[in-house]
Amino acid sequence: MIANNSHRFAAVLALSLLLPTAAISADDSLDAKQLVEQSRITFERFLADPAMKPMNELLKQAKGVLIAPQILRGAFLLGASGGSGVFLARGKDGEGWSSPTFYTIGDVSFGLQIGGDSSETVLVAMTDRGVSALLTDSMKLGANAGVAMGPVGVGAAAATENLSADILTYSRSKGAYAGLSFDGAVVATRAGLNAAYYGKPVSPSDVLLRHEATNSDATPLVDAVARAAGQGSGEAPAQSTD
Repeated sequence: MIANNSHRFAAVLALSLLLPTAAISADDSLDAKQLVEQSRITFERFLADPAMKPMNELLKQAKGVLIAPQILRGAFLLGASGGSGVFLARGKDGEGWSSPTFYTIGDVSFGLQIGGDSSETVLVAMTDRGVSALLTDSMKLGANAGVAMGPVGVGAAAATENLSADILTYSRSKGAYAGLSFDGAVVATRAGLNAAYYGKPVSPSDVLLRHEATNSDATPLVDAVARAAGQGSGEAPAQSTD
């Protein structure tokens, strides 16, 4: 019981180092814009990678996509890993994609780790349950939504037909498939970046479901996701707040 509590405390402590405050600032606004642009670049790298062809096929049925340009991991004895990303959701009618919302992905690994590395990651939400879990302020992959590593390789496209996880993960490190497991990782809302990017406090549901906040700076990213999902350009915004 004591060991479990110490592990839980260490996980909360490590995640707290990754989570910013919700205060709106000029730095948050710049960070948000840069993260959106970096996410677009990362997403297009995945699309251009032949090994990610199965992911490209899955995007046509995906309910949402979380893109993290850089996930850091590695330390000595206690390794905290994590990074920031943006999540976009498909419209309820299956058409159009939302503007992005901002999240952190945090994890803690116990055991001997020397050095560190980084990877870029795309999480593909395949079910409504996967999207609903990400509408909360904080969720745990594997507990609130089933998670599995997605198939890769040119010959793996057929394997996408038998996948049942809510969220499938794809990671690249130095241009090669990284094969990172995100089971147990915590995904939490970056309220400060959301507020700075949209000019007011907004919840994930405000952006992802009700489309009450948009930002024209996100158009290239939204269009890239929409094209990959076979829908042409992105959503027609209901209300602009940039």
